[in-house]
Amino acid sequence: MERKASICRTTKETDISVILDLDGTGKASVDTGIGFFDHMLNGFARHGLFDLEVKARGDLEVDCHHTIEDTGIVLGQAILKAAGDKAGIRRYGHVIIPMDETLALCAVDLSGRPYLRFDSKFASDRLGGLDTEMVREFFYAVSYGAMMNIHLRILDGENDHHKAEALFKSFGKALDMATQAEPRIQEAWTTKGSL
Repeated sequence: MERKASICRTTKETDISVILDLDGTGKASVDTGIGFFDHMLNGFARHGLFDLEVKARGDLEVDCHHTIEDTGIVLGQAILKAAGDKAGIRRYGHVIIPMDETLALCAVDLSGRPYLRFDSKFASDRLGGLDTEMVREFFYAVSYGAMMNIHLRILDGENDHHKAEALFKSFGKALDMATQAEPRIQEAWTTKGSL
């Protein structure tokens, strides 16, 4: 069964399309108009082994907020759609990854319940064209779009670029784990009967 989704969303502030294949090879084509954000989404796809296409046009003359938040919403919706009924998958994923001096933790649950726990501090206000406060807002939007729990934490680190990149890469790896097949079960992994 193909685990792929295509989602488009247009508002007065943004026009965003996302194509996501959970069973890809890490190929990405990302164009949001925010170079550093493109770099982060490429890292997410590469390390999660997802094929990802993102085209986003937003009111960057205002700031980066709407473009990043709305991309998170659409990516979350694509994750939700591509995962389908979640039958036979692990549901949970977790990873701790190093990136030079930085150590990042990510744990996810494709629970059908949105929640974000985010613990990372940035010393700088911006990374390229990305406001650092938008890293949290992006993952918050993904958690609600995908109806999933996301826990992200920087356990150690100094360089803000490394911190942000480790968060995106760890999210990719944890989500890859959560969406992998669990051969011992055929249904959704819950006592409720469905997620």
